[in-house]
Amino acid sequence: MAIDSQTATTPTPTTTDRTNRLRAEAPGNEGLTGRAKLVLFVLCAAQFMVALDFSVLNVALPVLGKDLGLSRSALQWAVTAFALPSGGFLLLFGRIADLYGRKKLFLLGLALFGAASLLATLAWDPASFLAGRALQGLGAAVIVPTGMSLLTTTFPEGPLRDKAVGISGTLLSLGFTIGMVLGGVMTDTLGWRSTMGLLSVTAVIVFALAPGLLPESRTPDRPRLDVPGAVTVTGGLLALIYSLSSAAQRGFGGVDVWGTLLAGLVLLVAFAVVESKTPAPLVSLPMLKRRTIAWGNLAGLVTFSMMSTVIFVLTLYLQETLGLSSFRTGLVFGVQGVASAFAGSFAPKVIGRFGARRTLTGSLLGQGLFTAALLAVGAHSGALVATVAVSVASMFHLGAIISYGLTVTSGVPDAEQGLATGLVTTTQQVGLTIGIPLLGVLATTQTSLFGGVRTVLVADAAIVVAAAVLVGVGLGAGRTRKA
Repeated sequence: MAIDSQTATTPTPTTTDRTNRLRAEAPGNEGLTGRAKLVLFVLCAAQFMVALDFSVLNVALPVLGKDLGLSRSALQWAVTAFALPSGGFLLLFGRIADLYGRKKLFLLGLALFGAASLLATLAWDPASFLAGRALQGLGAAVIVPTGMSLLTTTFPEGPLRDKAVGISGTLLSLGFTIGMVLGGVMTDTLGWRSTMGLLSVTAVIVFALAPGLLPESRTPDRPRLDVPGAVTVTGGLLALIYSLSSAAQRGFGGVDVWGTLLAGLVLLVAFAVVESKTPAPLVSLPMLKRRTIAWGNLAGLVTFSMMSTVIFVLTLYLQETLGLSSFRTGLVFGVQGVASAFAGSFAPKVIGRFGARRTLTGSLLGQGLFTAALLAVGAHSGALVATVAVSVASMFHLGAIISYGLTVTSGVPDAEQGLATGLVTTTQQVGLTIGIPLLGVLATTQTSLFGGVRTVLVADAAIVVAAAVLVGVGLGAGRTRKA
């Protein structure tokens, strides 16, 4: 299904005058100028803040547990409490933003995230800390889809949106990486509470800048919200993320893991049935059947889940097999962050030259091949090989992130951009959740950790390469230049 990029760039009646002015600031879609740069800064800062929250606390967990009295088995809830709402409510809030105003909901999410971060900073016991983390996740579930839909409705489809999404994707990747390094430094020097305090301060700054800069947009008609669809999809995603997060910590042996996994699948099937019968569905099933939506999100699911698995097993390899310290391991991922920033600077140019579909297919293939290159590491040496290979793999990973976001949102009317970006970000969250329990367990359950790591790398690389082939065929990457 070829998409006419000229048609897609025409502003719809739902776009405000301010949005039209922003779009007009880049004649010929050639560059970002004036107010558009400030808008992009605010939206990217919010995305970076949420990405930072995913990783900044990880290295602080042992210290945090001792300070608050969280047992080792309970520490997983510091992560799960955030992951549940941040992934479970994305689609719902993305659609609410389409109907009732993306800017309003974005500001509400910032306020909630900032207040929740302050609560986590000042936490006096495990319950107050976990409540703060859960509210952070809820705020993130509002910020991510509304921020992305504001970006895609403000910057028209074509080179201008390619550049904007490229910058946003780069900062998203950097947020994950920088969080791992920054979290260790801040915890050692200022204590674990400083990591949560940083997020609170960042939210306040973004909230102060956003009202005067961001345009408001919504769908012109306001159909009733599909409540049955919202209940079933949110419940299904919550159950799925809970089961997979628990499996990452305890394996698939628990009754609660299988029970919630089954409940999640049943609810998602019920959601599909509900959507096929309601006149105003939360998610249009014909929309899900678009090749760009279906295959683009599959690509996103694979690239996020498989890259998170590589980082997990590489961390085990560097620290437990090679005996590197946490600081030196952090430096490896710091190099990865630099590589991601480099990739982000030229990814939009590659997309402009070859199109998002071809770039997506090529990026997946590159990620898979350089994941396979990690098999060259040995049981007693290989830190340099690991650093180079994972850095190059992460460059292709970032290319896949940017191009899959553009592929999924291309040709989607402004009235449905919140939903489309909600699908993108839901795919990201589910991908980050499922990779480690599905493959990482192979590394931790085998007699030899090194042998387990190699097994994971083989499986990981094979899955990514296979996905590249399937996505390339499914999208018909060679038939159209854009979309």
